Amino acid sequence: MLILEKEDNNMTNKFKLSSITLAMTLACQANYSLAAESPESDEKIEKIVVTGSLTGKAVAKEEASFAISSFSEDDMAKIAPKSTADLFKAVPGVWAESSGGVSGANVFVRGFPGAGDAPYLTVQLQGAPIFPPPTLSFLENSTLFRIDDTVEFMEALRGGTNPVLSNGQPGLTTNFLLREGSEDTEGSIKYSTSDYGLQRVDGVISGQISDDLYFMMGGYFKSSPGARDAGFNAEKGKQLTINITKELDNGKVNLYTRSTDDHGTWYVPAPITVEGVDNEFTQIGTNNRLQEIEFGEGESKVFDFGKGRGWDGTVSGGSIDLTLDNGWFLVDRFSYTNGDADTYGLLPQGGAVKLSTVADNGVSATGLATGTVYDGDTDVQMVGGWVVLKEIEAFTNDFILTKTFDKGSVTGGFYNSTYSSKDWWSLGNQSYHVVEQGGENLTGIDCNDNADHCSWSYDINSIGEGKTTALYLAGSFEFSDALTLDAGVRRENHEIEYTLDVGLDGTLDQVHSFDETSTSWTVGANWMFADKQGIFVRTSDGSKMPFFDDLREGKVDPQNVEQYELGYKHSSDNFELYATGFFNEVTGDKFSSRPGAPIQVTTTEAYGVELDFSFFTDNGFSVTVGATLQQTEQTESSTPENIGNEAARLPNWQVRITPSYDFELDSGLYGTLYGTISSAADRFSDNANTDALILESFAKIDVGVIVNLTDEVRMQLAVNNLTDEEGLTEGDPRGTSGLLDNGRYILPRSIDFNVSYLF
Repeated sequence: MLILEKEDNNMTNKFKLSSITLAMTLACQANYSLAAESPESDEKIEKIVVTGSLTGKAVAKEEASFAISSFSEDDMAKIAPKSTADLFKAVPGVWAESSGGVSGANVFVRGFPGAGDAPYLTVQLQGAPIFPPPTLSFLENSTLFRIDDTVEFMEALRGGTNPVLSNGQPGLTTNFLLREGSEDTEGSIKYSTSDYGLQRVDGVISGQISDDLYFMMGGYFKSSPGARDAGFNAEKGKQLTINITKELDNGKVNLYTRSTDDHGTWYVPAPITVEGVDNEFTQIGTNNRLQEIEFGEGESKVFDFGKGRGWDGTVSGGSIDLTLDNGWFLVDRFSYTNGDADTYGLLPQGGAVKLSTVADNGVSATGLATGTVYDGDTDVQMVGGWVVLKEIEAFTNDFILTKTFDKGSVTGGFYNSTYSSKDWWSLGNQSYHVVEQGGENLTGIDCNDNADHCSWSYDINSIGEGKTTALYLAGSFEFSDALTLDAGVRRENHEIEYTLDVGLDGTLDQVHSFDETSTSWTVGANWMFADKQGIFVRTSDGSKMPFFDDLREGKVDPQNVEQYELGYKHSSDNFELYATGFFNEVTGDKFSSRPGAPIQVTTTEAYGVELDFSFFTDNGFSVTVGATLQQTEQTESSTPENIGNEAARLPNWQVRITPSYDFELDSGLYGTLYGTISSAADRFSDNANTDALILESFAKIDVGVIVNLTDEVRMQLAVNNLTDEEGLTEGDPRGTSGLLDNGRYILPRSIDFNVSYLF
């Protein structure tokens, strides 16, 4: 069930010609004796993928009848991600906003609508979903996964067979594959630091326990003030992963467990209209991280908002992969997840104002932490202290049985999952803070000094439990060596039980029982009209069922997703080209800016083209390009004036370009010089397409170098956002002024360095 690939220098990125020139100039000006061929390998290894296969068995990437991107550990190293969601930026068709920090990303797929989080993203580990619901309020699945040196490979499946396989969620499935042991004992230890004070140690070791029994163990621990200096160690974490593999005469058994305790400050939209606020700004700081929150019926508690967002839990699971007699294959994948995914954040409510307009005396107010008296010309902003305590648990099992014939195969699968979320929230809790780095709370403002919280509050205690069971059947038939047709159908039952106490008064305000069955299907054809060159077509119809928060907000109807794809693929000795045209329609998407706010219901259509291209030469130069051109339209809406508008926060184009150069010195030292240029079009921050809320296009440049001093010692220097671009990834979904008062900046320039010892 493993996948592994050729050693190309892959990464997909966006453009600004000046930055390509920069990367090329750096390569040409270096005093290198350039090698005639890559020092690593001059052989192209065939890429094999598992994710998306209707049989659960590996297929060659160029023969797959669906759009999938693959990333080796070398590819991921060059991306130098600060969060898991950073990796998704390299996937064509995906718009990932990872500017919230180590957790709390927004991920959009192929023009699918969504106000935030990642409603159409499934994250898998070893082929099993980590948490079956793709998104709950204050939880998207990338929060539950941390990248480290135990990860060997990532696959990203867009559209395609997603509505039939795994948890049946249409959109994007990312599958992370762990390293496995072998007969040779090997490993590495790596120290990482940065110009913002990161201290991190990674380690991994693998080898043989006994005949045909192998192990891998690794993890990390880290501490950092964060890319935006909060004045304290705002990012802390540790992780340990163990992976055990037993090779059998007819297959393999795999067991793994991963324990994570990692959190970081949650970067929220900043008041961009205030002078001095830039991409290094964060409201959280030493003077305001501890705040007393009043909730329920006169209760109060002090919370540490410096904890931000994170994950403290375990993911354990495994798989059985067997080749049986007479053309039968059996695959079973299972996963158990349990832990806490809490959120603490200081969120803006409206734009910044002058203190004189809200101070009781019209002149000044006093800082609660320092006693500083601030004059009336001081910029202040209403800030809400939001606390979300979330305990989740899930078990999934996916059983697949395949029978192969001379001209095809038939596959039957049974998917079963149970999942729960126990939530305690206190939202709102607004008070005016000074707008400055770590700006403190104030006294001398009426609503700050009483329990009214200056605005709305929303406190809840809820328990949600769900169960999803599905049967699916798929088949493929080879009409010839070149032409293959496949089809699959999924019959799914979705049950939800949900209870809600609003106001924390012990009274059940909502009780929901949801039980619905749906059918999803896909049909595809693949024509390899030449050696490693072909086209595929695919259509699919699927559903996104409601989960706990949907029922709370009255979103009780499933969303229907129709998709059509036409793809061309061509692989040769020195290039790979995958181009996919798509059209989709999402019916019944629902959005509200906050609990209790009106719900907007839309139908959105999108069409476009995704490009995934790699070119590599014998002299060490390579370049990868990932690009998306798309158009979205709200064809139906509960807000009639929005009909005909584009979907919110989705760029009409985006591109990523990564040139790379392998070099070797006369001394035998060798390495890779690389750069990444990424850019995206203007985006509307709301469904109304308000001109004043446009998020402008930006271009970002990342560069780096990896140097192998010896076979055992490797160093990497990575510069993120070389030009210190101040692009915005989102506005303020709670804004009411009709102006772009707040926005979330991409992370500022940072320099990261690591050194590894390999053995």
